[in-house]
Amino acid sequence: METVVSGIRSTGKLHLGNYYGAIQNFVKMQHEYNCYFFIADLHSLTTHPTPGDLHGNVKSVLVEYLASGIDPEKSTIYIQSDVPEVAELYLYLNMNAYLGELERATSFKDKVRANPDNVNAGLLTYPVLMAADILIHRATKVPVGKDQEQHLEMARTFGNRFNRLYNNEYFPEPYAFSFTESLVKIPGLDGKGKMGKSEGEANAVYLADSPEVIRKKVMKAVTDAGPTAEHQAKAPEIQNLFDLMKVVSTPDTYQHFDDLFNKMQIRYGDFKKQIAEDMIIATAPMRDRINDIAADSDYLRKVARHGADKARESAQRTIKEVREIIGFRNF
Repeated sequence: METVVSGIRSTGKLHLGNYYGAIQNFVKMQHEYNCYFFIADLHSLTTHPTPGDLHGNVKSVLVEYLASGIDPEKSTIYIQSDVPEVAELYLYLNMNAYLGELERATSFKDKVRANPDNVNAGLLTYPVLMAADILIHRATKVPVGKDQEQHLEMARTFGNRFNRLYNNEYFPEPYAFSFTESLVKIPGLDGKGKMGKSEGEANAVYLADSPEVIRKKVMKAVTDAGPTAEHQAKAPEIQNLFDLMKVVSTPDTYQHFDDLFNKMQIRYGDFKKQIAEDMIIATAPMRDRINDIAADSDYLRKVARHGADKARESAQRTIKEVREIIGFRNF
C-alpha cells in the first residue's frame, strides 16, 4: 500500500476551500492508501503566533479534521511538533540545501515582498521542512495544489541529493497526487482569487461558521451592475460566485441561475441568498460534529496521542536508518 502524506498549517479554522480542495479527498483516499495527515504547527512559527493562538489553532484543525470524516483508526492524524524526528531530518536535509536554490523559491520571494520586516530563516528553509515532512515517512504520493508543486520538486531534489551523497537509494521520489481526475478550486468571496485564510475573514466561509455568519459574508460578496447583454461573459467576481454555487448547490439550481444570467433576468440578491442557504446545508453536518468534538477534550487528547505514536513509529524507523547511512553509530 503506497504512502500518502499531507498537512495543513495551523493558522486558523478550516474553510470550504480546505474541505472541497483537499479534505474531501482525504476522507476517500484513507480507505485505499497508507495515509499520514498532519497539522503543521512548526510551519506556522514563521509568522510568530502567540502560544494561545498556536494551541487554539492546532485544536481547531484537529477538531475539523475529525468532524470532516478523517478516521484516526484508518489514517494517522498527528501534530507535527509531536514527532521530533521531523525536526532532526530537517536538520540533516538543511546541511545539503543551498542558499541560492532556497532564495529562488517562488514562495520565498513572495513572502519577502509581502513581509519585508519578517524575512526569517524559517521562511527561507520552508521547503526543507516540507521535504522532511514527506521523506520522514518515505511517501510517494503528496496531494498538493499548483502553488506547492515547486516545493514538491525541491523535496525530490533534497531526497535524491541525499541518495547521491551517501551512495544509497534510500528515499523514494514523491510526486503530486490527485485522488480525483480534477482538483476542485474554491474561489474566495472577494472576487480576486482562491479562498484562503490570509486574505481575511470576509473572504472565506469556515466550516464552523454559524448560518448567520455565512449569510452575512455571502451577501457582502462582490458583484457588478449586472449583465448588459444576453449570454455575455461573466466578470471574474460573478464567475467566482457561480463556481461556488456549482460546488454547494444542485445542478438544477446552478442551471436555473445561469439561465437567468444569460437572459439578463438575474437578481444578485436572490442569487447570493441561494448560495448562502446551500452553503449552510452543506456545512451543517460538519458544524454539528465540530461543536460536539470540540467539547470532548479527553477524546482529542486520545486522538493526538494515538496519532503521535503511529507517526513516530514510522519516523523513528526512518531516522534510525538515516543516521546509520550518514555514519552516526553507537560505540
